[in-house]
Amino acid sequence: MSGWDLLGRSLLLFGGIMVLLGLVFLFAPRFPFLGKLPGDIFIQKGNFSFFFPLATCLLVSLGLTLLVNLILFLLRR
Repeated sequence: MSGWDLLGRSLLLFGGIMVLLGLVFLFAPRFPFLGKLPGDIFIQKGNFSFFFPLATCLLVSLGLTLLVNLILFLLRR
């Protein structure tokens, strides 16, 4: 594989990732369960509030891991 082929594939991969990221930001508000899963931590006392979406982070991480592994598998073929 020459340098230009590698550059072309890299740019296509980067462009595809940017499109997917844009779609995630576009459609994320339409998924009402994100940020409100049973494992998400929310503490509110007086005028202080703390929110850590632990379960949501794990779910998004699992999804992204599967997606990246699928992309890498398809690129190796």
